Amino acid sequence: MSIDRLVMAFAGFVILASLALSQLHSVNWLFLTAFVGLNLFQAAFTGFCPLANMLKKFGAKPGCAFG
Repeated sequence: MSIDRLVMAFAGFVILASLALSQLHSVNWLFLTAFVGLNLFQAAFTGFCPLANMLKKFGAKPGCAFG
């Protein structure tokens, strides 16, 4: 799986998990959802993604966006 797909899968998982936690535990978990959304938004414009950099160091194959 490419870095691009791994980043999208991880972001989707974190968003869904934080939404579930906000319903089950505390509404403050929505701040994590906002953080992930903002990070995806800035990565679309700057091309900088901390998770993509970590995955690259672990040897994941590059995709189109985070090559």
